Amino acid sequence: MFEVVIGLEVHAQLNTKSKLWCGCATSFGAKANTHVCPTCLGLPGALPVLNKEAVHKAIELGTAINAPINNNSIFNRKNYFYPDLPTGYQISQFELPIVGFGEVVIDFEDGTSKTIGVTRAHLENDAGKSSHGAGYSKVDLNRAGTPLLEIVSEPDMRSSEEAILYMKKLHSIVRYIDISNANMQEGSFRADVNISIRPKGDTKLYTRCEIKNMNSFKFIEKAIAYEVQRQIEAWEDGTYDEEVVQETRLYDADKNETRSMRGKEDAADYRYFPDPDLLPVAITDEMMEKYSKIPELPDAKKNRFVSEFGLKVYDANVLTSTKEMAKFFEEMMTQNISGKMATTWLTVELQGRFGEGENISNSPVDALKLGSLVKAIEAGDISGKAGKEVLDYLMKNNDSVESVIEKLGLKQVSDDGAILAIIDAILEANKDKVEQYKSGKDKLFGFFVGQTMKESKGSANPQVVNKLLKERLS
Repeated sequence: MFEVVIGLEVHAQLNTKSKLWCGCATSFGAKANTHVCPTCLGLPGALPVLNKEAVHKAIELGTAINAPINNNSIFNRKNYFYPDLPTGYQISQFELPIVGFGEVVIDFEDGTSKTIGVTRAHLENDAGKSSHGAGYSKVDLNRAGTPLLEIVSEPDMRSSEEAILYMKKLHSIVRYIDISNANMQEGSFRADVNISIRPKGDTKLYTRCEIKNMNSFKFIEKAIAYEVQRQIEAWEDGTYDEEVVQETRLYDADKNETRSMRGKEDAADYRYFPDPDLLPVAITDEMMEKYSKIPELPDAKKNRFVSEFGLKVYDANVLTSTKEMAKFFEEMMTQNISGKMATTWLTVELQGRFGEGENISNSPVDALKLGSLVKAIEAGDISGKAGKEVLDYLMKNNDSVESVIEKLGLKQVSDDGAILAIIDAILEANKDKVEQYKSGKDKLFGFFVGQTMKESKGSANPQVVNKLLKERLS
């Protein structure tokens, strides 16, 4: 039996307007090599100037993961050659990162949780982007110099499930505190996944392989599964030392396999040394006071939803997984409705109707309208079944809940007199069944309810029907 050991290096692209070392824009999708300058291009004599906003965002991240912020940190040159790194080195941090040891708590479906250690988080610049065709390669340096916050975990994860939960929690945190748009499709939130195995009960860390630049939760899960199986088979076949070496691998989604990319360097291979063009970063008390004031985080919001709205922990976790979902739910709750009903209509009914390209951010039905619909159901104005009809209509038409109820003729009758008239007529027409019910055939009660609802064309309030029928039959 083997134990899996996983650590993640997550790269969050910071949402500053300009790059880390110059004033070039960081916008995504511009024409290739248009957002560049002598600094981006690594031209002789071009000097870097630190973007203060990136430092502020690093302080916010450190606060969010309960990590100390180092009052003094330095930038180093990490030397390696790559075609889309025109300087021949990356400006990063090594001995003195800006954010020290922190932690992230992940939650499992069974209600248990686990704390994952965060070794450090440091600022560095992104490289450019290479694209390869048949017989040629292209380099776009628009991304070169974009600020990254690299968040390095301890090797505390023991399964792909834990790795995904950790990455999702980090994704949620950076978006809650608004330091990154964390758009995985654009590569602004991606991870290098470090994987090794060891015999169950062993505490030694064996050779790790790094799977580079993963920006999909689904593919991370598949890549881990493949790589773990590859290493286990090598161990069992007696070829572990030959086949499992310290290296960087790539994941091929089409073939669902990892393959070797290059040998994985150690720190000494990068020849780190302090960047002579940059002064040490000094973080003042004033900066700490200002930028350590962060918005309510997912865990705090989850706990508040449980206590304030009476939600189950699992439901609260789902609702706070993204800040858009949490905001939508909170806007619904301004309609003074129950948390349980609001959760069901948001997570099951509304989201279950989303088509391609639709999500909580561009929902055809906004939060106040969905809350108003739930309120109408709880008030007995319409039934739950009718509520689904109203929601179907609203997904395609911009109208108010009240007008749709009237337009579709779905308003429930709760007037005792009107319902009693229907009940009395049904009981009069089914005297034999009334006698059978009174003699002990309790199941006939459902027959009377059904007949009443049928006669009212579904407009009678079921709760009122049940109450009045019990009174009449007793």
